[in-house]
Amino acid sequence: MRSFYLVIFLFFLTNAYSQDQPVENPVAKKDSAAVNKSAPDTSVKKKFYDPKVAARRSAIIPGWGQVYNKKYWKVPIIYGALATTGVVIAYNLKNYKDLKFAYAAKYTASLPPPQNDSTDYFQIEPELLPLSEETLRYNRDQFRRNLDYSVLIFILLWGLNVVDAAVDAHLKSFDVSRDLSLQIRPGRSQMAGTNGLSLVLNIGK
Repeated sequence: MRSFYLVIFLFFLTNAYSQDQPVENPVAKKDSAAVNKSAPDTSVKKKFYDPKVAARRSAIIPGWGQVYNKKYWKVPIIYGALATTGVVIAYNLKNYKDLKFAYAAKYTASLPPPQNDSTDYFQIEPELLPLSEETLRYNRDQFRRNLDYSVLIFILLWGLNVVDAAVDAHLKSFDVSRDLSLQIRPGRSQMAGTNGLSLVLNIGK
């Protein structure tokens, strides 16, 4: 009987001692390691990109919002598009002014005295002198129309630059991890009740 009580006493003593000691559960340790591995590191703060700031900067200086979003490769494209449109605007504006001046000078020179004034006639560009008044007027209107279109395109490109910066800043906060995947899987569709290919979109776990 004493031996029995001694065994019981030693059992409880050992059990109490073992409860006081931290026990490493390999399964729990593995699970916690997996969780820690898959869980994002919250100790490092993810930079927040404000769409309003990006849009405001691009509205002031084209490409500034893209630099704010760290999309540096877009800056040369933006300036290339705006510079090309600027050259087209300058070309249309020069030709419009030359044609307008030539038409006004020829029209004034054709008036009877005393309205006749040929002083501006000799300042017409040499390549425009052979053209008739009707041709000058038609080409003037064409270049005026092209000038309006090129200015409109320049404004639209500037606006697209602002929109692009704002959209990029919005997309910076989207989840683009591997958990977001679109897959095609063969099998039975529970909804349709038939066998075939299913388009599966996984969002998270």
